[in-house]
Amino acid sequence: MRAAGYATDQAGDGELALGLLQGGGFDLVILDLGLPKMDGLQVLREMRAAGCRTAVLILTARDGVDDRVKGLDLGADDYLAKPFSVAELEARARALLRRGQGGAPQLSCGTLAYDTVGRRATLGGESLELSQRELSVLETLLFRQGKVVSKEQLIESLCGYSEEVSGNAIEVYVHRLRKKLEPAGVGIRTLRGLGYLLGEH
Repeated sequence: MRAAGYATDQAGDGELALGLLQGGGFDLVILDLGLPKMDGLQVLREMRAAGCRTAVLILTARDGVDDRVKGLDLGADDYLAKPFSVAELEARARALLRRGQGGAPQLSCGTLAYDTVGRRATLGGESLELSQRELSVLETLLFRQGKVVSKEQLIESLCGYSEEVSGNAIEVYVHRLRKKLEPAGVGIRTLRGLGYLLGEH
């Protein structure tokens, strides 16, 4: 998932997973049922009982119908039995993330278009070459188009709790995006002390 450009956090057991989730800020949970200390179904039960509505994709070697039904009844959004292909995992994750962001398969701003399924951007119909981190920043700005996005929100979109991205790095990614977008009339405004706003010139 990290290689595909997502910021990820990993928990080796159910108790740690629940602790991370209590901190909030996640768009998707990929949850293995066979976790030590607290199994995945208990994690799911407790996170839903606490009011956490984050999308959950269950991974499990338990492919029996009863386990599948139990997981879905407890509030899972999708279910993937092992063994599975990485491509299918990525596709299921994209579908759940898209649903959580309002379901639009394509986002646009002026001549900028972004395919949320394939995670590809075009500008004036031409493919836009972006690094994974530039793409993640652009994706976050597009999903929140018309709203100010703080530097902290952009940092969260780029890194997990075991990684660090500085505010200066965000400024660099935004600067690079500006240079690529502005010739086509798409700009990123800096609102001092508040954050960034994507829009047409």
